[in-house]
Amino acid sequence: MLRWLTGDNRREKGAKAFVNVAGGLQELYKERLLPVEKEFSYHHFFSPELTDADFSARPMVMLTGQYSTGKSTFIRHLLGRDYPGLRIGPEPTTDKFVAVCHGEADQVIPGNALVSDRSMPFTQLSHFGNNFLTRFECAKLNSPVLEGVTLIDSPGVLAGEKQRIKRGYEFESVIKWFADRVDMILVLFDVSKLDISDEFRRVILALKGNDQKIHIILNKADRVTTPQLMRVYGALMWSLGKVIDTPEVSRVYIGSFWDEALHNDEQRRLFESEENDLYTALAQLPRSAAVRKLNDLIKRARLAKVHAFLLAHLRSKMPSFMGKGKEQKKLIDNLTTVYAEIAKERNLAMGDFPDPAMMKEKLEKQDFCKFPKLDKKKMDALEDMLSVEVPRLLHLIPEEAAAAQEAEMGHIGP
Repeated sequence: MLRWLTGDNRREKGAKAFVNVAGGLQELYKERLLPVEKEFSYHHFFSPELTDADFSARPMVMLTGQYSTGKSTFIRHLLGRDYPGLRIGPEPTTDKFVAVCHGEADQVIPGNALVSDRSMPFTQLSHFGNNFLTRFECAKLNSPVLEGVTLIDSPGVLAGEKQRIKRGYEFESVIKWFADRVDMILVLFDVSKLDISDEFRRVILALKGNDQKIHIILNKADRVTTPQLMRVYGALMWSLGKVIDTPEVSRVYIGSFWDEALHNDEQRRLFESEENDLYTALAQLPRSAAVRKLNDLIKRARLAKVHAFLLAHLRSKMPSFMGKGKEQKKLIDNLTTVYAEIAKERNLAMGDFPDPAMMKEKLEKQDFCKFPKLDKKKMDALEDMLSVEVPRLLHLIPEEAAAAQEAEMGHIGP
C-alpha cells in the first residue's frame, strides 16, 4: 500500500541532491546571514540560530489535533507497525511529543538526552525547560518509510474541562517551533468531534505563517453515511473558516486512516482516492525538501534584513541627550508608521516586516540607544546572498536531479 514511500528509488536521488544543496545553504547561512542575525539580536526577537542538523535533517511531518482523532493510529497505519512506546486508546494516550525517526533497532531516547545530540535537529528545544523535556522523546525503529521522512506525534489538544489541566510548559510555543521547521503539518479531525476548543484554536493560530504546509484530515469517515458525511464536511469547513484566515480553501483529505475494515463502504472509492493523494504528497517530501529549506532560508534572510534596518532606524531617531524615554515610547506607539517610513526609504515590502504587536512587546524592554549601526559590508553580503547566491542554488536543484538520473541510466545501460 505504501509503495510511494517504500519502493521509489528516486527518493535516494532526491536525498543526494538535497545534501549538496543543503551544504550550500549551510555555508551561505554561516557566512552571510548569521553575522547579521548576531549583530542585531535576531535570535532574541525571533527564532534561535540554525544548527548544522537543521540543514541535513530528513523532512519532517507533524501531526496535531484533538485527543483520540487518530494521530498515533495514522502513524501505525503509515509504518505498518507500532513505534516503540506507542499506546493507543479512546482516552488521551499520547501525552508527549514523540519524534519517530529511522534507526537500525527499536530504541526510545528521552528528551534530555535527545537535545544533547547535535546530529539531530532538536537541540534548540532545550530552552523550553525540563517540564517539556520530560514530555519529549524520540522513538527509533527500522522502517523504509522513515528513511524518507521523520514523523512528529504530538499530544492530543485538550477540550472541555481538560483544558484546565496545566501542561507545565508552553504547548502552543512548542507547536510553533515545530511548525516553523517541519515540511508538512497534518491537522486531524474526527467526524464525531468537530468542535474547536479554546486550546485547539490557539494551536491553529500558532501555525500562522505556515499555511502552505497545513493539510486537513477528516478521519474516521467510514463511521457515517454519505449524507451525514456531506453535512460533517460542510460543518468542518465552516469551523475552519473562522480560525484559518486565508483566502485559499484548506485541502481536506477524507477517509479512515487505519488498518481496520471499513464500517460503511459507500464511499470506498473516495477514501482510496484521498488516501492515494495524501500518500503521494508525503512521498514527494524527500524530493522537495531542498526547495522548502531554501524557501525558509529566504524568508528568514528577508526578515533579518528588515529587522536590521528597523533597529538601525530606531537608533537614529533617538535624541542625543534629553527625552530619550519619551521618544522611545513614541516610536513604539507609532511602529506601523515607522514600518512605512523604512519600507519607502529602503524600497522594502511591507509584507516582510514582523507583526507589530509582537515587536512592540519585545521593544518595550530594549534600550534603543544600544542598538548597533548598520554595517554596510555585512548588509551588502546579505543582499548578494539573496540576489545572486540563492538563485544559483535554486538552479542547482534540477541540475543535480538530472545528473543523478543520467548517472543511474549509465549504470543500468550495457
